[in-house]
Amino acid sequence: MRIRLVLNVAVLDFSLKTCYSNHMQVFMNVLGGLTSLYMLLIFARIMLTWFSGAGYGRPVELLCRITDPYLDWFRRFPLQFGMLDLSPILALAVLSVANNVFGTLGRYGRISLGIMLAMLVSAVWSAASFLIGFFIIILVLRLIAYLTNRDVYRSFWGIIDNLSRPVLFRINRIIFRSRLVNYLAGLIVAIAVLLGLRLGLGFLVRLLIGVLSRSSL
Repeated sequence: MRIRLVLNVAVLDFSLKTCYSNHMQVFMNVLGGLTSLYMLLIFARIMLTWFSGAGYGRPVELLCRITDPYLDWFRRFPLQFGMLDLSPILALAVLSVANNVFGTLGRYGRISLGIMLAMLVSAVWSAASFLIGFFIIILVLRLIAYLTNRDVYRSFWGIIDNLSRPVLFRINRIIFRSRLVNYLAGLIVAIAVLLGLRLGLGFLVRLLIGVLSRSSL
């Protein structure tokens, strides 16, 4: 009788833990989905600021009401360099980190030292991969501008040119050192380097996260 009671208590405890884990996974997956949706809204809001004279109808006003309070919080930091404002990049990076944390908890539904380390690695890589992806997009847009002979002194293409110069200079300095290369070759090489970095590091980080998550730490 006593053994049966102990077994029943153990089964009940296991069921409660499983139920809690499942509910936690569902909750974290919902938070991850909401975070992804909000990131899309933030990105849409940022894109609208790049086009002067964009219409400001009711949908855009609603978008501003939803996203501006969050973006304004990051504008308090000294991330403005002339006409260039990097605070939206930080705002998106923070959301990307949170999205990765929610995703990790949603997959495993429990907390251990190994999972905490996996979340830390995931958070750092999330911010880094976001920045790499962002600059890949910037360099691709700059390549399109170059191939289509766009006027880089205009507002949108001027921003793209200003954003692309530092990363393009540093990558070409590392790859080519003191050798002279034409602008088109430098752009293509920089895009290829960032893509390789994004894919290679992403693969290694996923392996590391998997090992840490499965560990019994």
